[in-house]
Amino acid sequence: MTTSTVTGGTPSSNQLRAGALGTGTIVFLVTSAAAPMAAIAGSGSLAILLGNGGGVPGAYVIACIILLLFSVGYTAMAQHVRKAGGFYAFTERGLGRTAGGASAFVALFGYSAMLMGIYGLFGAAADLLFNGSFGIVLPWWVYSAVALVVVAWLGYRQIDLSAKIISVLVVLEYAIVLVLDVAIGVQGGPEGGMTLEPFASGHLFGGSLAVALLFVFGAFIGFEATTIYSEEAREPERTIPRATFISVLLIGVFYTLTAYAMVIGGGPNKVADAVGGLQDPTSFLFVLGESHLGTKFTLLMRVLFVTSVFASLVAFHNSAARYFFVLGRDGLLPASLGTTHHAHGSPHIGSVAMTALAAIVVTGFALLGQDPILALFSWLTGVGTLAIIGVMAAASFAVVAFFMRQGMARVKPLSLVIAPIAAGILLTILFVFTVVRFDVLTGPLNAMTIILPLLIPVFAIAGAVMSRSAR
Repeated sequence: MTTSTVTGGTPSSNQLRAGALGTGTIVFLVTSAAAPMAAIAGSGSLAILLGNGGGVPGAYVIACIILLLFSVGYTAMAQHVRKAGGFYAFTERGLGRTAGGASAFVALFGYSAMLMGIYGLFGAAADLLFNGSFGIVLPWWVYSAVALVVVAWLGYRQIDLSAKIISVLVVLEYAIVLVLDVAIGVQGGPEGGMTLEPFASGHLFGGSLAVALLFVFGAFIGFEATTIYSEEAREPERTIPRATFISVLLIGVFYTLTAYAMVIGGGPNKVADAVGGLQDPTSFLFVLGESHLGTKFTLLMRVLFVTSVFASLVAFHNSAARYFFVLGRDGLLPASLGTTHHAHGSPHIGSVAMTALAAIVVTGFALLGQDPILALFSWLTGVGTLAIIGVMAAASFAVVAFFMRQGMARVKPLSLVIAPIAAGILLTILFVFTVVRFDVLTGPLNAMTIILPLLIPVFAIAGAVMSRSAR
């Protein structure tokens, strides 16, 4: 595979800044996209409420296993395909240019939708912090607009600047939540201290495990972005696989541990009622923080919640900008998008395009008076999650096709055939279930429940058509 990278000097007009990222840096970039603190406070609470209640920790374990299966073939192919297109590059090499184009447009749509939705979460989180704690009253979109400007500036500059900033934020959010986990483990909850009861079959399969998996899996979205940075990685044949597995395990263990602490803090048999009794179910983690460590600690948690969401914005912006860049370079989008900054080596035109689209969408939701959480965040991150699940399934089958053509599948059938097929089947099942139960994410059946999922085949068809006409 010929790649467009350079090893030093000034980057040329269609080359990303090679050798800028090591394993640790990439891990920080992709774990920040998963926004561990924001994800566990948001998706984790909703998984408890609408899913399998006290059995949620087991749902995180199941999701982690599925993603590890996916990562086996994903990282094996990453050693042969070093291109910033991620899913697009993999699917194109495995299933052909038309399928690759379809995957590219769906992935770009998915990451863009996730980014736009998270701007709503950031605005709401910042409003809750400044209004609730300091009495500063501003519309939510003001905070979103400020974040958009800062994210745009970081996305325009070289990637390691973004990585340095969000690495500090990620370390802080992990630390503060782990302190709470330990406090709950020591103090216990209304039904006692640490126990394996949450992992018992009665809890795991109680309620709706499928709905819990839907929320849980959405919280992992972002880990797969390791391959997007392959052109900017040092020794990508080793860095990318290592970063992928570290990210899955780090996020999975953290999610499982914190979900377990939340269940113990609320009581395995009472936690669903405790979450449901709150006006805002996503505030359950902060309620636990106040009851176990006090008001000042909770204020610190709320501050880090805002920075956690901001780190996620930076990471998803970088992912979307690189998809714009690769599609522009490959002729599926205007060629100007496929250029990099002469000094920073960043996909600056793609970054500007993503910023403009996000600004339009956030402004539209604000002008229409839509709720930043129930509409902007819930709708767009829901359809973004669905899109990424779909392209992950396609990438799994592309891995199998690629290695079978190379004749390598006979040498390593477990890692190159069995694991990717298993992951592809499980992801396909999850994709279908998510479409069927999309109202869980958007609310009661309405126009958005139908329109948003339909955007995925629309983008897939557009990508397929553009790939056929591209050079």
